[in-house]
Order: sequence, then structure tokens, then C-alpha cells
Amino acid sequence: MKHQFPAAIKGDLIIARECLIEGPTQETDFDRFFKKRAEFIAKTYAETEENHLKKVKFEFQKILDIKENCEINLWFEHDLFCQVNFWFVSTLIAENPHLNKVFLVMPNKLSQFGFGGLSKTELIEAYKHRKSINNIQYFAALWRYYQNNDLEELKLAARNLQKEFPFLLPAVEAHIARIPHKNDPARPVKVILEIMNELKTEEFIPVFKEFGKRESIYGFGDLQVKTLVEKARKLR
Repeated sequence: MKHQFPAAIKGDLIIARECLIEGPTQETDFDRFFKKRAEFIAKTYAETEENHLKKVKFEFQKILDIKENCEINLWFEHDLFCQVNFWFVSTLIAENPHLNKVFLVMPNKLSQFGFGGLSKTELIEAYKHRKSINNIQYFAALWRYYQNNDLEELKLAARNLQKEFPFLLPAVEAHIARIPHKNDPARPVKVILEIMNELKTEEFIPVFKEFGKRESIYGFGDLQVKTLVEKARKLR
């Protein structure tokens, strides 16, 4: 999105380069949190710890370094991938009580590709219809519940915010549904199995495309879906 961001919208850009829907999240200290994240990313993907810290931690540090009482616009989509990152960012903003002009910008039309499917004109229109966040602590609480795997409190918090932010509960329910239980591989893997059976193929690209259509609520990229496909293949 950085490359297509409209020049007409002025301000500094901070990029949330993380995939907090997977890997360790329980550490509370900022430095140790990203040390563990870097270790996980380096072990799981073709990335070094050094590069991850440089490209990822550095961006989030910018939020903590905000001194002046400036306006903050959070560009996040409805899917779980984006929402978890949004909740984490909220905890960083919440650390500075002077940051009270916070807005949420979301795509103003449904698209499998979220902001990526919008033109510059449509992005500007989404910005014009941004929603004020009066209490960032509500979203910071969602992160803490997610972080500690407190599913009951997570769902309750989403329900309490449902009237004003109806997109939260579907994302939370999708998160709960992706947790395996004994012989139940959970919703994403079961959907992958359904797709494989219907398309009569285990080939990644068609399965990935169809999963994106059916389960856009997850916002998974190709790396996440590859893991799901591998799990599904073992169950066939």
C-alpha cells in the first residue's frame, strides 16, 4: 500500500510490517517481544533476524517516539490479519495519553484485495470517511486478550463494541474457529480440504485463490495458506 498511497494525503507514513496472527505474542517488553518475533520469522521464513528487526521493529518504534499531539490515521482492513496488527498498534498508541486524535480508515467497499483493490481516488474517499476512535484503550484490550489467548474475554470485548465497530466480532470468531481441537483441524484447514475435493486438485495456486474468495475474513497471504495446504494434504 505504501507505493500506491495518495500524495494528496499529507503526513508521515509508518508501515506495520508484521503478521501477528502467527508466532509468539505473549512477551510484554517491547525489545524482548521483537527479539522473539525476529527469531520466529527467521526460523519460519527466508528472513534474517537482523533484517526483520531493521524493517519491522524500527517502524513500530516510530509510534512510541511520537512526541507531539498529532493526528493519527490507522489504515487497517476488516480481516483478522489486519485486525490483530491494528490491536497491537493500539497498545503502542495507548502508552502516550497525549495521543487522543486517532482515526480508523477502512476500505469503503468490499474487495478481496482490501486497500490493494482501490484506486488512489477511492483511497482518498476512504480517508474522508474515516471513523474517530474515542478510546484507543478498547482496542488495546483486544490485543491483551488475544495475546494471552483469553478467548472468552476477547469475544465479550468484541460484542461490547459491536454496535459501533461491527467488523470486530466476525474477525474474533474467525480467530477462535481457526484453533484446532483434538481431531478437529479447525475451520481454515477444513475449508482447504473442501476446496481440494471440489476442484479435484492439491495444486497450490487454484486452492489459494479459492480460499481467498471464501475466507477473506482471515486475510491470509500465500505463506500462511501454504502452511494450511500442507496440513490439509496430510489429512487427505
